[in-house]
Amino acid sequence: MMRARVAYAGAIHEATPASLSPRSPAGENLRLTDGRVVKEEAVVWLPPFETGTVIALGLNYADHAKELAFKAQEEPLVFLKGPGTLLGHRGMTRRPSGVKFMHYECELAVVIGRPAKQVPRSQALEHVAGYCIANDYAVRDYLENWYRPNLRVKNRDGATVLGPWFVDAADVADPANLGLRTFVNGHLTQTGNTRDLIFDIPHLIEYLSAFMALSPGDVILTGTPEGVVNVMPGDVVACEIDGLGRLVNTIAADAEFSR
Repeated sequence: MMRARVAYAGAIHEATPASLSPRSPAGENLRLTDGRVVKEEAVVWLPPFETGTVIALGLNYADHAKELAFKAQEEPLVFLKGPGTLLGHRGMTRRPSGVKFMHYECELAVVIGRPAKQVPRSQALEHVAGYCIANDYAVRDYLENWYRPNLRVKNRDGATVLGPWFVDAADVADPANLGLRTFVNGHLTQTGNTRDLIFDIPHLIEYLSAFMALSPGDVILTGTPEGVVNVMPGDVVACEIDGLGRLVNTIAADAEFSR
């Protein structure tokens, strides 16, 4: 089942697709829980679930690590993100003035559904509630050493887009074999597949739960494949993952946020 969270007419609603169209993988219409059907552009899209701790992976695809001139990781490179980083479908992400290179990162987001502590790999997927698309922007100018993400790179307000849908785990047949694609202004710029993750989902849950308790609503961003390009104000970035929909947002200049 695909579910969204949206703001409409002064309230927050859960919504489901009312109709699907080949033109719009996110669906042209939404059905609110009270039965009303509204156009998707008439609502404000929110992250599709109540988020807990956001746990992100860096350099978790060998091709992306190579793209950035790093060797593949021997242990997961993990960092945390604050709630202010999160943005919904159709939102605007700020590109700071004067930066030289800012890029998207299309990622599979894994949502924890059951408390997980010291979970073995064989039972890891039992603790997954579902999945969604994430687009986790980075400003490369701010990296301290081109290896470990710092706050200005990876904890920027409104620079981690989640959605449009939360999809139940039971409806994702094989999370280890999902195609990822990113389009900038309609042009395909990034492709990949979750089968190429260095550390797959069961490994990550086993690794993380060995030293920190995972709770329902916690989300693991699993990393991005190669193919990141610089994005500029006005660019429309769309991320797709098989079976999870199409997550769209727009890059905006500083001036757009000071009006």
